[in-house]
Amino acid sequence: MTRTSDAILQRMMALHPKVIDLTLDRVWRLLQAVGNPQDRLPPVIHIAGTNGKGSTQAMIRAGLEAAGFRVHAYTSPHLARFHERIRLAGDLIGEDHLTEVLDRCYAANGQEPITYFEITTVAALLAFAETPADYVLLEVGLGGRLDATNVVADPELTIITPVDLDHQSFLGDTLEAIAGEKAGIIKRGVPCIVAPQHDAALEVIEGKAMRLSAPLLAAGQHWHVAREGDRLVYQDETGLCDLPLPALPGPHQITNAGTAIATLRQLGLSGEALDAAVTRPFWPARMQRLTDGPLADRAGSAQLWLDGGHNPAAGAALAATLREQDGRPVHLICGMLNTKDVAGYIAPLASVAEQLLAVSIPGETNTLPAADVVAIADRLGLVAHTADSVETAIDTITAGAPDARILICGSLYLAGHVLRLNGG
Repeated sequence: MTRTSDAILQRMMALHPKVIDLTLDRVWRLLQAVGNPQDRLPPVIHIAGTNGKGSTQAMIRAGLEAAGFRVHAYTSPHLARFHERIRLAGDLIGEDHLTEVLDRCYAANGQEPITYFEITTVAALLAFAETPADYVLLEVGLGGRLDATNVVADPELTIITPVDLDHQSFLGDTLEAIAGEKAGIIKRGVPCIVAPQHDAALEVIEGKAMRLSAPLLAAGQHWHVAREGDRLVYQDETGLCDLPLPALPGPHQITNAGTAIATLRQLGLSGEALDAAVTRPFWPARMQRLTDGPLADRAGSAQLWLDGGHNPAAGAALAATLREQDGRPVHLICGMLNTKDVAGYIAPLASVAEQLLAVSIPGETNTLPAADVVAIADRLGLVAHTADSVETAIDTITAGAPDARILICGSLYLAGHVLRLNGG
């Protein structure tokens, strides 16, 4: 029987009963068994944070590739296919290569307990170590200090994007505690680029950097970024950059662009690389306009948008983005996990949306029932109803508001389901 990556990934799910179990012991054991690929990587740029990791990574990659560099990239979770998590020298990993590295890791691990994320991260590191490239962009899965990606002793740079409340059951229920986990990627003597932060989070990050003698390049201190009219203006101690606005929509992308530019400047890049960082990145399910495919066709003259943000800060960023759009009425199709602060996410959106249609996320055991989402939206003063499916919700909205702006939102898992439905 032909072995496929899907079959191996399915077997990996059974190796450890917990989906999330933060420790590095199992990762170190497997890395040793496959020859310590983490010690044979191209220069690593390690990225942690609550929001903006993926967009910032996409911008950095666009800038590096415009400068002629070959770039590996690791991200999670995937949306439609697992292959999205591993990009080798610019291209998504192929099926044969993915199957081969997964098989090697599965065989090396045996029946020892290890989480799905841990063993697949080791597989990614193995692929990165064995494929020539100039840089590795390594995105943290959860937290930082005990994340499976935190195994590179001497990265080129570390980055901490905005820190906010999320995953409190694993990372702590205060900004200080969560920032401490994110700051766990900081390494002795290695420069760290820091995006704008709440004061409480920044204090923790600064303390960790000071203890490790890690040079800090912090927003608002060492670099500044802002929108001025239809341009993005970035300034640091070496000068000012006047650039186009980010191609990725939303005012929060100004912050992400500034973080990416600070990173590229630290690597000695300028000119075309900086321009490409803001104009060329593509990052799916981050305020993504769906213009082709079955769902887009179903929406007719309505605009169909997709976003996978799922915490209160993401809800606030989405609301700010929607306020910048034209006057079309906004209708939400929302599905969320039961581990999230649903009220905190919906509250800022309640002031910009006409109504919310709630769906349960297909195939997700931790989905919050659609009726529960409706109850929360009702308490926040937002007109809300349940829908059996995303397709039904689109039909319901377009029947009453054919020129609406429809935003499907609330979870990356829902976003992945939508992309698959739409042929992605």
